[in-house]
Amino acid sequence: MNRRDMIKTTLSTVLALSTAGMANEKKSPEPKQTKRKSKPKHPRVVVVGGGWSGLSLAKSVKAFVPESEVTLVEKRYEFMSCPVSNPWLFDMVDLEFLTHSYIEAANNHGYDYVQATATGLDSKNNILKTTVGDIEYDYLVFALGIEYDYDKSTKGDKDLEHQLRMHYPGAFIPGSEHLTLKRKIENFKEGTFVLNVPSGNYRCLPAPYERACLLADHFKQNKMKAKVLLLDANNEITIKPQGFHSAFDKLYKGYLQYEPNSEILKFDLKNKTLITEFDEFTFDDFAFYPSVRAPKLLEELGLTIKTVYNRFEANLDHYTNKFVGYDNIYGCGDIRPMGFSKSGNTAYTEGENVARQIAADIQGKKHNWESPVTVCISLVSKKPHREISLVSQYKYDKKGATFFNGTFTDEAWKTNDLGKNRALFTWAKALYDNMFYI
Repeated sequence: MNRRDMIKTTLSTVLALSTAGMANEKKSPEPKQTKRKSKPKHPRVVVVGGGWSGLSLAKSVKAFVPESEVTLVEKRYEFMSCPVSNPWLFDMVDLEFLTHSYIEAANNHGYDYVQATATGLDSKNNILKTTVGDIEYDYLVFALGIEYDYDKSTKGDKDLEHQLRMHYPGAFIPGSEHLTLKRKIENFKEGTFVLNVPSGNYRCLPAPYERACLLADHFKQNKMKAKVLLLDANNEITIKPQGFHSAFDKLYKGYLQYEPNSEILKFDLKNKTLITEFDEFTFDDFAFYPSVRAPKLLEELGLTIKTVYNRFEANLDHYTNKFVGYDNIYGCGDIRPMGFSKSGNTAYTEGENVARQIAADIQGKKHNWESPVTVCISLVSKKPHREISLVSQYKYDKKGATFFNGTFTDEAWKTNDLGKNRALFTWAKALYDNMFYI
Protein backbone atom coordinates (compact mmCIF):
# COMPACT_ATOMS: atom_id res chain seq x y z
CA MET A 1 0.00 0.00 0.00
CA ASN A 2 1.48 3.37 -0.97
CA ARG A 3 1.43 6.44 1.25
CA ARG A 4 -1.58 8.06 -0.42
CA ASP A 5 -3.61 4.87 -0.20
CA MET A 6 -2.71 4.61 3.47
CA ILE A 7 -3.92 8.16 4.04
CA LYS A 8 -7.25 7.36 2.37
CA THR A 9 -7.56 4.20 4.42
CA THR A 10 -6.95 6.23 7.57
CA LEU A 11 -10.17 8.13 6.97
CA SER A 12 -12.26 5.10 6.20
CA THR A 13 -11.03 3.24 9.29
CA VAL A 14 -10.04 6.38 11.24
CA LEU A 15 -8.17 4.14 13.65
CA ALA A 16 -5.09 3.54 11.48
CA LEU A 17 -2.71 5.61 13.57
CA SER A 18 -0.40 6.66 10.76
CA THR A 19 3.03 6.77 12.29
CA ALA A 20 5.28 5.73 9.44
CA GLY A 21 6.96 8.86 8.07
CA MET A 22 8.54 9.97 4.83
CA ALA A 23 12.20 9.33 4.22
CA ASN A 24 14.52 12.24 4.87
CA GLU A 25 15.35 14.08 1.68
CA LYS A 26 18.05 16.24 3.22
CA LYS A 27 20.72 15.57 5.79
CA SER A 28 20.29 17.37 9.08
CA PRO A 29 22.96 19.89 10.04
CA GLU A 30 25.25 18.69 12.79
CA PRO A 31 24.34 20.33 16.13
CA LYS A 32 26.87 21.73 18.52
CA GLN A 33 27.99 19.07 20.95
CA THR A 34 27.36 19.40 24.68
CA LYS A 35 30.07 17.80 26.80
CA ARG A 36 28.71 14.62 28.31
CA LYS A 37 30.16 11.57 29.94
CA SER A 38 29.93 8.15 28.30
CA LYS A 39 26.40 7.02 27.62
CA PRO A 40 24.70 5.58 30.71
CA LYS A 41 23.33 2.06 30.86
CA HIS A 42 19.95 3.45 31.85
CA PRO A 43 19.60 6.77 30.00
CA ARG A 44 17.36 9.26 31.75
CA VAL A 45 14.82 10.86 29.42
CA VAL A 46 12.80 13.70 30.94
CA VAL A 47 9.71 14.94 29.09
CA VAL A 48 8.28 18.29 30.14
CA GLY A 49 4.62 18.55 29.19
CA GLY A 50 1.82 15.99 29.26
CA GLY A 51 -0.16 16.92 26.19
CA TRP A 52 -0.65 14.77 23.11
CA SER A 53 2.96 15.00 22.01
CA GLY A 54 4.53 14.54 25.44
CA LEU A 55 2.38 11.53 26.27
CA SER A 56 3.08 9.90 22.92
CA LEU A 57 6.81 10.54 23.23
CA ALA A 58 7.10 9.26 26.81
CA LYS A 59 5.32 6.03 25.94
CA SER A 60 7.27 5.56 22.71
CA VAL A 61 10.76 6.19 24.12
CA LYS A 62 10.11 3.59 26.81
CA ALA A 63 8.92 1.15 24.15
CA PHE A 64 11.87 1.81 21.82
CA VAL A 65 14.49 1.83 24.61
CA PRO A 66 13.13 -0.40 27.41
CA GLU A 67 16.20 0.16 29.61
CA SER A 68 15.62 3.93 29.63
CA GLU A 69 14.30 5.75 32.69
CA VAL A 70 11.55 8.02 31.39
CA THR A 71 9.98 10.74 33.53
CA LEU A 72 7.00 12.87 32.50
CA VAL A 73 6.90 16.26 34.25
CA GLU A 74 3.46 17.86 34.03
CA LYS A 75 1.99 20.70 36.08
CA ARG A 76 -1.58 19.43 35.88
CA TYR A 77 -3.02 16.65 38.05
CA GLU A 78 -5.16 15.29 35.23
CA PHE A 79 -5.33 15.41 31.45
CA MET A 80 -8.16 17.22 29.67
CA SER A 81 -8.29 17.03 25.89
CA CYS A 82 -8.58 20.15 23.76
CA PRO A 83 -9.48 18.06 20.68
CA VAL A 84 -13.17 17.11 20.92
CA SER A 85 -13.81 19.86 23.50
CA ASN A 86 -16.10 21.70 21.06
CA PRO A 87 -18.59 18.79 21.00
CA TRP A 88 -18.34 18.69 24.80
CA LEU A 89 -19.47 22.32 24.96
CA PHE A 90 -22.73 21.16 23.36
CA ASP A 91 -23.23 17.93 25.35
CA MET A 92 -22.21 15.56 22.58
CA VAL A 93 -19.69 13.84 24.86
CA ASP A 94 -19.29 13.94 28.63
CA LEU A 95 -16.33 15.25 30.60
CA GLU A 96 -15.20 11.71 31.39
CA PHE A 97 -14.54 11.19 27.67
CA LEU A 98 -12.04 14.08 27.66
CA THR A 99 -10.31 13.61 31.01
CA HIS A 100 -7.75 10.94 31.85
CA SER A 101 -5.21 10.08 34.54
CA TYR A 102 -1.49 10.72 34.19
CA ILE A 103 -0.94 8.14 36.91
CA GLU A 104 -2.64 5.45 34.82
CA ALA A 105 -0.69 6.44 31.70
CA ALA A 106 2.61 6.21 33.56
CA ASN A 107 1.78 2.91 35.26
CA ASN A 108 0.45 1.32 32.08
CA HIS A 109 3.45 2.33 29.97
CA GLY A 110 6.29 1.91 32.43
CA TYR A 111 7.45 5.48 32.96
CA ASP A 112 7.30 7.88 35.91
CA TYR A 113 5.00 10.89 36.36
CA VAL A 114 5.99 13.90 38.45
CA GLN A 115 3.36 16.57 39.08
CA ALA A 116 5.46 19.74 38.92
CA THR A 117 6.10 22.91 36.93
CA ALA A 118 9.42 23.41 35.15
CA THR A 119 11.04 26.67 36.26
CA GLY A 120 14.56 26.67 34.84
CA LEU A 121 17.39 24.77 33.21
CA ASP A 122 21.07 24.11 33.92
CA SER A 123 22.03 22.66 30.56
CA LYS A 124 25.75 22.41 31.37
CA ASN A 125 25.01 19.96 34.16
CA ASN A 126 21.90 18.40 32.60
CA ILE A 127 19.55 19.55 35.35
CA LEU A 128 15.92 20.60 34.95
CA LYS A 129 14.70 22.98 37.66
CA THR A 130 11.15 22.37 38.89
CA THR A 131 8.81 23.37 41.70
CA VAL A 132 9.57 20.08 43.46
CA GLY A 133 13.32 20.23 43.04
CA ASP A 134 16.02 19.41 40.50
CA ILE A 135 15.63 16.53 38.04
CA GLU A 136 18.73 15.19 36.30
CA TYR A 137 18.51 14.06 32.69
CA ASP A 138 20.57 12.67 29.86
CA TYR A 139 17.99 13.65 27.25
CA LEU A 140 15.42 16.40 27.77
CA VAL A 141 12.26 17.11 25.78
CA PHE A 142 10.09 20.21 25.98
CA ALA A 143 6.52 19.46 24.87
CA LEU A 144 4.87 22.38 26.64
CA GLY A 145 2.06 23.26 24.24
CA ILE A 146 0.92 26.83 23.68
CA GLU A 147 0.40 29.97 25.67
CA TYR A 148 -1.66 32.92 24.49
CA ASP A 149 0.08 35.95 23.00
CA TYR A 150 -2.27 38.55 24.46
CA ASP A 151 0.32 41.30 24.07
CA LYS A 152 -0.05 41.13 20.30
CA SER A 153 -3.68 42.26 20.63
CA THR A 154 -3.60 44.34 23.82
CA LYS A 155 -0.32 46.15 23.07
CA GLY A 156 0.88 45.40 26.58
CA ASP A 157 -2.24 46.67 28.39
CA LYS A 158 -2.26 44.23 31.32
CA ASP A 159 -5.58 45.46 32.70
CA LEU A 160 -7.25 44.78 29.34
CA GLU A 161 -5.59 41.38 29.20
CA HIS A 162 -6.91 40.58 32.67
CA GLN A 163 -10.44 41.60 31.69
CA LEU A 164 -10.30 39.43 28.56
CA ARG A 165 -8.94 36.46 30.49
CA MET A 166 -11.51 36.74 33.27
CA HIS A 167 -14.65 37.65 31.33
CA TYR A 168 -14.10 36.49 27.73
CA PRO A 169 -11.79 33.44 27.81
CA GLY A 170 -11.04 31.78 24.49
CA ALA A 171 -11.22 28.14 25.65
CA PHE A 172 -8.35 26.77 23.59
CA ILE A 173 -6.26 25.77 26.60
CA PRO A 174 -8.18 23.02 28.44
CA GLY A 175 -9.55 23.59 31.92
CA SER A 176 -11.40 26.46 33.54
CA GLU A 177 -11.78 28.35 30.26
CA HIS A 178 -13.85 25.54 28.79
CA LEU A 179 -16.03 25.26 31.88
CA THR A 180 -16.65 29.02 31.77
CA LEU A 181 -17.50 29.03 28.07
CA LYS A 182 -19.89 26.10 28.46
CA ARG A 183 -21.74 27.96 31.21
CA LYS A 184 -21.85 31.10 29.06
CA ILE A 185 -23.44 29.17 26.21
CA GLU A 186 -25.98 27.53 28.52
CA ASN A 187 -26.98 30.91 29.98
CA PHE A 188 -27.08 32.87 26.72
CA LYS A 189 -30.64 33.94 25.87
CA GLU A 190 -30.56 36.19 22.81
CA GLY A 191 -28.42 38.61 20.83
CA THR A 192 -24.97 38.36 19.24
CA PHE A 193 -22.31 35.96 20.47
CA VAL A 194 -18.91 36.84 18.98
CA LEU A 195 -16.19 34.32 18.25
CA ASN A 196 -12.94 35.10 16.46
CA VAL A 197 -10.17 33.45 14.46
CA PRO A 198 -6.65 34.73 15.19
CA SER A 199 -3.88 35.24 12.68
CA GLY A 200 -0.76 33.08 12.49
CA ASN A 201 -0.48 29.35 13.04
CA TYR A 202 -2.90 29.01 15.93
CA ARG A 203 -3.95 25.84 17.77
CA CYS A 204 -6.35 23.68 15.74
CA LEU A 205 -7.05 25.59 12.52
CA PRO A 206 -10.65 24.36 12.03
CA ALA A 207 -11.74 24.67 15.67
CA PRO A 208 -13.08 28.26 15.58
CA TYR A 209 -15.15 27.44 12.49
CA GLU A 210 -16.39 24.19 14.00
CA ARG A 211 -17.33 26.01 17.21
CA ALA A 212 -19.18 28.67 15.22
CA CYS A 213 -21.17 25.96 13.41
CA LEU A 214 -22.10 24.14 16.61
CA LEU A 215 -23.09 27.36 18.37
CA ALA A 216 -25.21 28.42 15.39
CA ASP A 217 -26.78 24.96 15.36
CA HIS A 218 -27.56 25.37 19.07
CA PHE A 219 -29.31 28.67 18.39
CA LYS A 220 -31.18 27.22 15.43
CA GLN A 221 -32.33 24.03 17.16
CA ASN A 222 -33.60 26.01 20.14
CA LYS A 223 -35.24 28.68 17.93
CA MET A 224 -33.36 31.42 19.74
CA LYS A 225 -33.27 35.06 18.69
CA ALA A 226 -29.51 34.87 18.50
CA LYS A 227 -26.67 34.71 16.02
CA VAL A 228 -22.96 33.93 15.91
CA LEU A 229 -20.65 36.65 14.62
CA LEU A 230 -17.35 35.10 13.53
CA LEU A 231 -14.57 37.67 13.08
CA ASP A 232 -11.71 36.15 11.10
CA ALA A 233 -8.33 37.91 11.07
CA ASN A 234 -7.52 35.96 7.90
CA ASN A 235 -8.77 36.73 4.40
CA GLU A 236 -10.29 33.27 4.01
CA ILE A 237 -11.25 30.22 6.06
CA THR A 238 -7.87 28.69 6.87
CA ILE A 239 -8.70 24.99 6.36
CA LYS A 240 -11.48 22.96 4.70
CA PRO A 241 -13.02 26.18 3.31
CA GLN A 242 -15.46 24.46 0.96
CA GLY A 243 -17.02 22.41 3.72
CA PHE A 244 -17.30 25.27 6.20
CA HIS A 245 -18.53 27.82 3.66
CA SER A 246 -21.25 25.46 2.48
CA ALA A 247 -22.31 24.82 6.07
CA PHE A 248 -22.41 28.55 6.82
CA ASP A 249 -24.50 29.25 3.72
CA LYS A 250 -26.81 26.23 3.62
CA LEU A 251 -27.34 25.47 7.29
CA TYR A 252 -27.00 28.70 9.23
CA LYS A 253 -28.34 31.65 7.27
CA GLY A 254 -29.57 34.17 9.79
CA TYR A 255 -27.73 32.38 12.59
CA LEU A 256 -24.10 32.83 11.56
CA GLN A 257 -22.42 35.94 10.15
CA TYR A 258 -18.89 35.40 8.83
CA GLU A 259 -16.56 38.39 8.48
CA PRO A 260 -13.10 37.75 6.94
CA ASN A 261 -10.28 40.32 7.13
CA SER A 262 -11.59 41.31 10.55
CA GLU A 263 -8.75 41.23 13.04
CA ILE A 264 -9.81 42.83 16.32
CA LEU A 265 -7.63 45.92 16.79
CA LYS A 266 -9.36 47.60 19.73
CA PHE A 267 -11.63 46.46 22.55
CA ASP A 268 -14.27 48.71 24.11
CA LEU A 269 -15.46 46.26 26.72
CA LYS A 270 -17.48 48.84 28.63
CA ASN A 271 -19.70 49.40 25.60
CA LYS A 272 -19.32 45.82 24.34
CA THR A 273 -17.82 46.95 21.06
CA LEU A 274 -15.02 45.40 18.99
CA ILE A 275 -13.18 47.52 16.47
CA THR A 276 -11.53 46.17 13.31
CA GLU A 277 -9.81 48.07 10.51
CA PHE A 278 -13.05 48.78 8.67
CA ASP A 279 -15.92 48.16 11.08
CA GLU A 280 -17.20 48.23 14.63
CA PHE A 281 -19.21 45.30 15.97
CA THR A 282 -21.28 45.13 19.14
CA PHE A 283 -21.77 41.95 21.11
CA ASP A 284 -23.85 40.50 23.90
CA ASP A 285 -21.21 37.92 24.77
CA PHE A 286 -17.80 37.08 23.44
CA ALA A 287 -15.02 34.47 23.61
CA PHE A 288 -11.66 35.90 22.59
CA TYR A 289 -9.08 33.63 20.98
CA PRO A 290 -5.70 35.44 20.97
CA SER A 291 -2.77 34.50 18.77
CA VAL A 292 -0.58 31.80 20.29
CA ARG A 293 3.08 31.50 21.23
CA ALA A 294 5.59 29.13 22.76
CA PRO A 295 5.57 29.34 26.57
CA LYS A 296 7.46 32.17 28.24
CA LEU A 297 9.73 29.68 30.01
CA LEU A 298 11.35 28.89 26.67
CA GLU A 299 11.74 32.59 25.92
CA GLU A 300 13.39 33.15 29.31
CA LEU A 301 15.78 30.28 28.57
CA GLY A 302 16.73 31.84 25.22
CA LEU A 303 15.17 28.98 23.27
CA THR A 304 12.69 30.85 21.05
CA ILE A 305 12.73 32.57 17.68
CA LYS A 306 10.30 34.69 15.68
CA THR A 307 8.81 32.97 12.63
CA VAL A 308 6.49 33.92 9.79
CA TYR A 309 3.72 32.25 11.79
CA ASN A 310 4.05 33.54 15.35
CA ARG A 311 6.21 35.89 17.42
CA PHE A 312 7.62 33.21 19.72
CA GLU A 313 8.27 29.62 18.65
CA ALA A 314 10.81 27.03 19.79
CA ASN A 315 14.17 27.33 18.02
CA LEU A 316 14.34 23.79 16.70
CA ASP A 317 16.28 22.08 13.95
CA HIS A 318 13.55 21.13 11.48
CA TYR A 319 14.94 17.66 10.83
CA THR A 320 16.00 16.44 14.28
CA ASN A 321 13.69 18.49 16.55
CA LYS A 322 16.74 19.36 18.64
CA PHE A 323 17.04 22.87 19.98
CA VAL A 324 19.65 24.72 17.95
CA GLY A 325 22.96 24.56 19.80
CA TYR A 326 22.10 21.44 21.84
CA ASP A 327 22.53 17.76 21.05
CA ASN A 328 20.40 16.36 23.89
CA ILE A 329 17.50 18.82 24.26
CA TYR A 330 14.49 18.38 21.97
CA GLY A 331 11.14 20.02 21.39
CA CYS A 332 7.90 18.78 19.87
CA GLY A 333 4.20 19.48 19.75
CA ASP A 334 2.68 22.93 19.45
CA ILE A 335 5.88 24.76 20.45
CA ARG A 336 7.51 23.80 17.14
CA PRO A 337 8.44 26.54 14.60
CA MET A 338 7.55 24.44 11.56
CA GLY A 339 4.28 25.17 9.81
CA PHE A 340 2.62 21.92 10.82
CA SER A 341 -0.91 21.97 12.16
CA LYS A 342 -0.99 22.56 15.93
CA SER A 343 -3.41 19.71 16.50
CA GLY A 344 -3.81 16.40 18.28
CA ASN A 345 -2.92 13.77 15.69
CA THR A 346 -0.04 15.89 14.40
CA ALA A 347 1.40 16.19 17.90
CA TYR A 348 0.82 12.50 18.65
CA THR A 349 2.61 11.23 15.53
CA GLU A 350 5.37 13.81 15.93
CA GLY A 351 5.91 12.55 19.47
CA GLU A 352 6.47 9.06 18.10
CA ASN A 353 8.84 10.39 15.44
CA VAL A 354 10.93 12.37 17.92
CA ALA A 355 11.00 9.32 20.19
CA ARG A 356 12.60 7.42 17.32
CA GLN A 357 15.16 10.20 16.97
CA ILE A 358 15.99 10.00 20.68
CA ALA A 359 16.19 6.20 20.54
CA ALA A 360 18.59 6.46 17.61
CA ASP A 361 20.73 8.97 19.50
CA ILE A 362 20.83 6.71 22.55
CA GLN A 363 21.81 3.73 20.41
CA GLY A 364 24.32 5.65 18.29
CA LYS A 365 22.33 5.16 15.10
CA LYS A 366 21.23 7.49 12.32
CA HIS A 367 17.59 8.49 12.05
CA ASN A 368 15.96 10.04 9.00
CA TRP A 369 13.33 12.73 9.36
CA GLU A 370 9.71 11.57 9.27
CA SER A 371 6.63 13.66 8.63
CA PRO A 372 3.92 13.84 11.27
CA VAL A 373 0.42 13.00 10.12
CA THR A 374 -2.49 15.38 10.47
CA VAL A 375 -5.93 13.79 10.87
CA CYS A 376 -8.45 16.59 11.14
CA ILE A 377 -12.14 15.76 11.59
CA SER A 378 -14.57 18.60 12.25
CA LEU A 379 -18.26 18.77 13.03
CA VAL A 380 -20.50 21.15 11.11
CA SER A 381 -23.75 20.23 12.90
CA LYS A 382 -25.02 18.31 15.91
CA LYS A 383 -28.48 17.30 14.71
CA PRO A 384 -27.99 15.53 12.38
CA HIS A 385 -24.38 14.66 13.14
CA ARG A 386 -22.30 15.86 10.16
CA GLU A 387 -18.52 15.91 9.75
CA ILE A 388 -15.82 16.99 7.30
CA SER A 389 -12.21 15.83 7.29
CA LEU A 390 -8.64 16.26 6.11
CA VAL A 391 -5.67 13.89 6.30
CA SER A 392 -2.19 15.02 5.31
CA GLN A 393 1.52 14.74 5.76
CA TYR A 394 4.14 17.44 5.25
CA LYS A 395 7.17 18.18 3.12
CA TYR A 396 9.90 20.82 3.11
CA ASP A 397 10.91 22.74 0.00
CA LYS A 398 14.53 23.64 -0.78
CA LYS A 399 14.30 26.75 1.40
CA GLY A 400 12.94 24.81 4.36
CA ALA A 401 9.37 26.06 4.07
CA THR A 402 6.64 23.61 5.07
CA PHE A 403 3.65 22.60 3.00
CA PHE A 404 1.00 19.90 2.91
CA ASN A 405 1.92 16.71 1.06
CA GLY A 406 -0.35 13.85 0.00
CA THR A 407 -3.48 15.58 1.27
CA PHE A 408 -6.89 13.91 1.18
CA THR A 409 -10.05 15.82 2.09
CA ASP A 410 -13.72 15.00 2.42
CA GLU A 411 -15.81 18.14 2.80
CA ALA A 412 -19.10 16.74 1.47
CA TRP A 413 -20.99 16.79 4.76
CA LYS A 414 -24.30 16.19 2.96
CA THR A 415 -23.34 12.82 1.53
CA ASN A 416 -20.35 11.35 3.37
CA ASP A 417 -20.66 8.76 6.12
CA LEU A 418 -18.28 10.42 8.58
CA GLY A 419 -21.06 11.80 10.75
CA LYS A 420 -23.09 8.61 10.56
CA ASN A 421 -20.06 6.62 11.68
CA ARG A 422 -19.09 9.13 14.40
CA ALA A 423 -15.58 9.21 12.93
CA LEU A 424 -14.41 12.03 15.20
CA PHE A 425 -15.28 10.21 18.42
CA THR A 426 -13.92 6.89 17.16
CA TRP A 427 -10.62 8.54 16.25
CA ALA A 428 -10.41 10.32 19.62
CA LYS A 429 -11.10 7.17 21.64
CA ALA A 430 -8.39 5.31 19.74
CA LEU A 431 -5.83 8.01 20.55
CA TYR A 432 -6.88 8.28 24.21
CA ASP A 433 -6.57 4.51 24.53
CA ASN A 434 -3.08 4.61 23.01
CA MET A 435 -1.88 7.47 25.20
CA PHE A 436 -3.28 6.14 28.47
CA TYR A 437 -4.34 2.52 28.46
CA ILE A 438 -2.82 0.22 25.83
